[in-house]
Amino acid sequence: MTNSEKNRKNIIYIMGMRPVFNYKAVYADMTEDYVSPMEPRKNSEVTLRFRTGRSNVDEVFISARGAMIKMEKSASEGNFDYYEGQISIGEQAFFYHFEIHSGNMKVSYGRSGLEDSAVCMDEFRLIPDLRTPEWSRGAVMYQIFTDRFCNGDPSNDVLDHEYYYLGGYSERVTDWNSLPANMDVRRFYGGDLRGVMNKLPYIKELGIDVIYFNPLFVSPSNHKYDIQDYDYIDPHYGVIVEDGGECLVDSTENRFATKYIKRVTNRNNLEAGNALFAELVQRAHSMGIKVIIDGVFNHCGSFNKWLDREKIYEKEEGYAQGAYISADSPYRSFFRFYDENKWPDNGTYDGWWGHETLPKLNYEDSPALYEYILRIAKKWVSPPYNADGWRLDVAADLGHTPEFNHRFWRDFRDAVREANPNAIVLAEHYGDAEGWISNGEWDTIMNYDAFMEPISWFLTGMQKHSDEYRADLINNPMAFWGAMRAHRRQFSGGSGFCAMNELSNHDHSRFLTRTNRTVGRVDKMGPEAAEKGVNKAVMREAVLFQMTWQGAPTIYYGDEAGLCGFTDPDNRRSYPWGNEDFELIDYHRACIRIHKENTEFLTGSVIPVPSNGDDEGILSYARFNRNSSSVVILNNNNHDVDWCGDVWIAGIPTECRVKRLILTHSEGFTTETAEYTVSRGKLRIRVPGTGGLVLNYRTSRQQIFY
Repeated sequence: MTNSEKNRKNIIYIMGMRPVFNYKAVYADMTEDYVSPMEPRKNSEVTLRFRTGRSNVDEVFISARGAMIKMEKSASEGNFDYYEGQISIGEQAFFYHFEIHSGNMKVSYGRSGLEDSAVCMDEFRLIPDLRTPEWSRGAVMYQIFTDRFCNGDPSNDVLDHEYYYLGGYSERVTDWNSLPANMDVRRFYGGDLRGVMNKLPYIKELGIDVIYFNPLFVSPSNHKYDIQDYDYIDPHYGVIVEDGGECLVDSTENRFATKYIKRVTNRNNLEAGNALFAELVQRAHSMGIKVIIDGVFNHCGSFNKWLDREKIYEKEEGYAQGAYISADSPYRSFFRFYDENKWPDNGTYDGWWGHETLPKLNYEDSPALYEYILRIAKKWVSPPYNADGWRLDVAADLGHTPEFNHRFWRDFRDAVREANPNAIVLAEHYGDAEGWISNGEWDTIMNYDAFMEPISWFLTGMQKHSDEYRADLINNPMAFWGAMRAHRRQFSGGSGFCAMNELSNHDHSRFLTRTNRTVGRVDKMGPEAAEKGVNKAVMREAVLFQMTWQGAPTIYYGDEAGLCGFTDPDNRRSYPWGNEDFELIDYHRACIRIHKENTEFLTGSVIPVPSNGDDEGILSYARFNRNSSSVVILNNNNHDVDWCGDVWIAGIPTECRVKRLILTHSEGFTTETAEYTVSRGKLRIRVPGTGGLVLNYRTSRQQIFY
């Protein structure tokens, strides 16, 4: 407990010998239970609600723009009274807080909770017309790095010496279980869309709602963040109908084989790949699974038909000359060139972070490029492809000024929603994304600051790349809650419910590797070090947190099967078909089932559950809505802890029994149910070391508000 929290308790909770204000009972947030509708339209009426202790306060007001709106008591249930009031919002952001009167005391309540005076420093915020797709809230996602997931069609594999890129020739990896190389970008394992289609039953049975694909478009790399053609699926992921030409052309002028050129420029191959993608999406949709694709729009690849630095398209029929080939290219304005008098001999164009193979796209000087990418934005979320949204790579980097960046993404999201009103637009972003979210440019983000980093520090003490170990952050609940309070403020409306909550991904070390607390990368440590001393019990704690926290839990392919790996490229090991950790898969499946069966985990409120005693190594919180409450307790110590907490604050009756949904511990886990007694609003329970559990109370009432 911080000093301010202790002072608050002394000032407003105890007066004489009797409690006059139950500060633990007050609560409101931005969920549907407290804001209705949660995502209001412009110029509309909104109902706000506020919770207090039963018969505990005199009056509650909505304070907004200097106006005070008195709330009426609308319901009493258990330990609580519920107050309700209506506001009118216009077309701009609406800021408000609550003011509570009890005797001579006046306190305020905002996004950061209770404040000691009527002045609120952190108000709630409603953004009119800020709408997220309902299907995305709490959806369980599965990220697939396609080349390493499953090879369903060996006939489309990249071949040895098929082309030359970044100082070497492409390589076909024939041993699926071999580990990535330190220079891995041009090594291909053969994973493709047919392989994903073959594994859709597995993905469905795991409980996945959404597949998120790393880039699928034509590209010379295995990661495909250097896109060659935005209009087509790479034939090596799709279908190769025509496969002519020699494999190797070794000359200083052109190291790109005829076979590669014919494969990636042949219209029949390209159209067949697009048709296969459409079939995959249709099949996934028939199984209740959405599909999100990766959009890399800040930069493209030097192979791209617009630049054609490697002269892939120069002599191909149907393609205009690239900007690197001719100053008269129709794509000349797509890039910024320097030292024009020397061009193109030294390749002096603007590259992202200075990389020549990643030319930065020059939207400001090219309306044609601007419109082209907006067309691409619409194309892939429209028939016949019908993808369900975009994940945006390095989205904050696009453009040359912040003002232009915001304009572009506003137009991009509008274009996507015009084509597919239920599509999602989520961005990769490190740092505060409030400006993009509140302005209606991104629906949400990959949730590093308010998910991946806080839980990694708490459970492992490890930075997300395994580059640092912090003994002061492991098992430190104060640091965890401080980070969460600070970074969750960036979310508005439903954006927090669909934030991509990942433990691992293609850019960072595997979470299971972080459990060994080994600092380093594969080039220095070797791949074996990524597997040595890992702790699956800590991994299970992390998954339990992932499936019970606010947001869209996102599994990086293979995490559920026990894959390890340092950061890129070691984190891109192939899925271990035939060597899976089935116990860990079963555990993921059980946690996903609990997540989906209990609606509080999808869109419910979250509140820390205070406990009596030493909180070191303990995270305890509740997820709740009007129909169900669950308490989650994680014990990251290596010894058992006797925990006692005030579970009544989550709407659990003062005297009742709660049911255990799952228990994980150092040796394994169980979904065998058990019941525990709540007495005087407190629950006393022994939590095993390196373990955790979920306890649930479900009410028979349909709602408490009327």
